[in-house]
Amino acid sequence: MNPTTDLSILTLVQQASPVVQAILAILVLLSLLSWTVIFQKAFAISRAARQTEDFEARFWGGSDMTKLLETAKKPDAGIEERLFAAGMTEFTKQQKAGGDVTSGVTRAMRAVFTREMDGLEKGLPLLASIGSTSPYVGLFGTVWGIMNAFTGLSTLDNVSLAVVAPGIAEALVATAIGLFAAIPAVAAYNYFNNRVNRLANRLESFSEEFLNILERQARS
Repeated sequence: MNPTTDLSILTLVQQASPVVQAILAILVLLSLLSWTVIFQKAFAISRAARQTEDFEARFWGGSDMTKLLETAKKPDAGIEERLFAAGMTEFTKQQKAGGDVTSGVTRAMRAVFTREMDGLEKGLPLLASIGSTSPYVGLFGTVWGIMNAFTGLSTLDNVSLAVVAPGIAEALVATAIGLFAAIPAVAAYNYFNNRVNRLANRLESFSEEFLNILERQARS
């Protein structure tokens, strides 16, 4: 181990052992993966919330149900629109067949709700996994690097801080990169999970209110 005064991150990574370099590469890939998921979820959840706001404004604003149903059947319809379309379509079928409107509409909307929530939650478990495991992966790289540093010191007669510092610094880079990967993933997971739960509660409230409207129409 040669003492050096250059303790820049790039130099430390270049001088790290192959195992530590492999761990750093894994952590960088995990970080890139988490940021990809973060941007995808930010766009998808914001779009779903915006579409929900727009549909509720039209629905509670007294728009014609037939026109709303036509719009809700388009490919770019929002989640709440698809709930509405599923419930309205099933309501029409049950009325013609003389079946149980309540149970039929409830099952139809529940199926759409479950499918849409699965889509919104996709990627969140990955963020949670990256956030929980990255620090430990980085810690493993740190421990390995420190072991190599002290192993190298055993072959030297004169040991000084200048000799020890580079090896320790190389090892600590792994912990730093691990935290760099974990912190955004954990923060994003908590934020997106909260937004998804709030949107789910909103959709469930709409489903119940819409079901009440359909039940009143069935009795009239």
